[in-house]
Amino acid sequence: MERLIELRFHKLKSGSGATFHSLVSETSVPLMQAAGMVVVAYGQSLHDPYHDYLMRTFDNLEQLPASQEVFCSSSALRMEPREQIVALIESDSNTTLSLPNAALSRDGEFRRD
Repeated sequence: MERLIELRFHKLKSGSGATFHSLVSETSVPLMQAAGMVVVAYGQSLHDPYHDYLMRTFDNLEQLPASQEVFCSSSALRMEPREQIVALIESDSNTTLSLPNAALSRDGEFRRD
């Protein structure tokens, strides 16, 4: 069995790294988790303070857009600073890949054993 991994990359506008990370940490990630998404990792890139990443895992390719729809239609997201977060992004990209279930623990963390 395999799990779908989604990697999102954000190039942030100059000077916005700390604000973006704070908003994502305090707002977006908790709302994603409340919508049933498994957030494996997120944060600032090691090579550039204006690049950020988000890694999530899903059961299959069909679950990704379905959970995204639940998340985006959430009234909590609309009440939170979504526009403020989006305004800090200069560009973004994402990719999906699959990993064997054995590479991840039950809670979506990478296995380290």
